Amino acid sequence: MKLTYIIGGRIVLPDAVVDGKALAFDGASGKIVGIADEVPANAVTIDAKGNYVAPGLVDIHIHGYLGEDTCDAKPDGIKKMAYGVAKNGVTAFLPTTMTVAKAEIEAALDAVRSLKEESKSWDGAEIIGVHAEGPFINPSKKGAQAAENILVPDADFILDNADVITSVTLAPEMDKEHACIKKLAKDGRVLVSIGHTDASYDEAMSAVKDGARHATHLFNAMSAMAHRNPGVVGAALASDVSVEVIADTFHIHPGLYDIVAKVKGDKMVLITDCTRAGGMPDGEYDLGGQPIFLKGIECRLADGTIAGSVLKLNHAVKNVLAYTSLPICEVFKMASLNPATSIGVSDRIGSLEAGKDADIIIVDEDINVKRTIKKGKTIYEA
Repeated sequence: MKLTYIIGGRIVLPDAVVDGKALAFDGASGKIVGIADEVPANAVTIDAKGNYVAPGLVDIHIHGYLGEDTCDAKPDGIKKMAYGVAKNGVTAFLPTTMTVAKAEIEAALDAVRSLKEESKSWDGAEIIGVHAEGPFINPSKKGAQAAENILVPDADFILDNADVITSVTLAPEMDKEHACIKKLAKDGRVLVSIGHTDASYDEAMSAVKDGARHATHLFNAMSAMAHRNPGVVGAALASDVSVEVIADTFHIHPGLYDIVAKVKGDKMVLITDCTRAGGMPDGEYDLGGQPIFLKGIECRLADGTIAGSVLKLNHAVKNVLAYTSLPICEVFKMASLNPATSIGVSDRIGSLEAGKDADIIIVDEDINVKRTIKKGKTIYEA
């Protein structure tokens, strides 16, 4: 076994930052071996130069990047996304569909399906599966999604594609007697997320009882929390579901980052909800067949409706660090171990623990990515 040692770095573990030691991994197996007190003479080393050595980031909600979109159903486009986000420290992701025509969703699923195995070894982020955001949503909370493509929740459609669908966003009030939620929960392969919903607090809590385990982009496109009507936001905070946060300082006020972290702990998950406008200059793009307009960090429809983001996941980490007093190990978990746990893959990715995939990033104090390593292989170096 010929090990590689990352030396001279500050190693970010789930509960601590370790200085003065080395992180060892086996390039042949692509696995982490552990933390070493000493490095053997003549060992292969990577000098982190005082930077943080952290787990690869996991983005479980990203529609597009660099002009590409999952719903284009273009394998080359999805591959371009995977290579692009690797430069942001992402080593695993869920290409995300939205409420487009069912045939378009099926085509997108087929495109991702054709790439899933190849993605394990290519020089981009690994595709874990698809997040199907819709089409089973409430028209009143559709956000930037097209009303004409909304469908009644259909568990059979999801289960027929459970080889590639990892999570699904649905509005529980559109699911009669929660038949879809119950069937998916019983099967256990697909994470049910509450989102694009106008459900009451009681309805949302009932959905959690029936098997919903996650909430899509907390605060956005869901019934708000008021003192006499806590809404879906209140239910998400009060229950044991994991919650997504778009920490771009625009989708939700950064003063909420600390509050959500204190309430949800390890259930807080940073996502990008990035569109094809991500990594692109200001201008006009499209999302689900509708024109969107990018100006700075804001993506909107013509009527002003917020339409996804152009956030990079390493910048989400940077923003949460900037607006909270949370320890860096906890914030990195929000973009690595917590999302990996929510979609059931924390046994192999999400933290720098022995036996897990050697998905590792080296970042500076401003969370700029210096190197991305996937399964022991460098796939990006600044």
